[in-house]
Amino acid sequence: MWGIGLAALMVAGSAHAADWKSLDADNTLVVDTSKGRVIVALSPEMAPQAVERIKTLTRRGFYDGLLFHRVIPQFVAQTGNPNNKDGGKSDLPNLALESVFNLNATPHHTVAKPVTGAVGFIGATPFASTNDYHIKTRAIRAWGTHCAGVVGMGRDDEPKNSANSELYITLSDVSRLDRDYTVVGRVVTGFEIVKALNAGEPPVSPDAMTRVRVLADIAATERPKLEVMDVSGAAFKAHVTTIRAERGADFSVCDVTVPVQAR
Repeated sequence: MWGIGLAALMVAGSAHAADWKSLDADNTLVVDTSKGRVIVALSPEMAPQAVERIKTLTRRGFYDGLLFHRVIPQFVAQTGNPNNKDGGKSDLPNLALESVFNLNATPHHTVAKPVTGAVGFIGATPFASTNDYHIKTRAIRAWGTHCAGVVGMGRDDEPKNSANSELYITLSDVSRLDRDYTVVGRVVTGFEIVKALNAGEPPVSPDAMTRVRVLADIAATERPKLEVMDVSGAAFKAHVTTIRAERGADFSVCDVTVPVQAR
């Protein structure tokens, strides 16, 4: 976890069993790297085609052994290109950009309502939205917002509908990427591993994804035993309230991460 004060950790630690739930095995990536294990909670509600593509390639073994070919501190770590440099793709067709979705049609939990719209979480992934309540269709535009640890699909500079296999993980809050890239999820454990990846464009000694698996494909006896806090529950509400009190007027949805615990 990151961006969480001591008081917030105490709130998380005092949560009851009902406040926790198992990771969604069908939409969780277990990424073993040369520096350690990273676990990503995927959010197909935001980007169904991109999430399905990632799982398809994962099950092919496509990502196994690929390098983090571009790691820029305080920005992003990129991987997922078969030639281990920008421009590589799988043999599957490019994907349409899935950067914006209808919040009203998507289960979500709001944590704040600034004048510009709402911010909150879809699973472990943060979102932001516009204040479009006056629109008669009531379709509220929302997008995954690029807080630290968010995972997205890389693409060519143009056209925007050119995502294929590349992935990136944000190393800090990079909201300028919002609505230009497809967000697919967020790191829930192992962010310290991501931050420790060897930097460079490319790194002199790049780290690798040694093995990538969908949690559902791992034998039950070998699966990581983790639970995430239910963002719709009372414990998470208290968790956010504590962080908002600590941050005051400077509060941002990026100050919040969804707590994880061993079970």
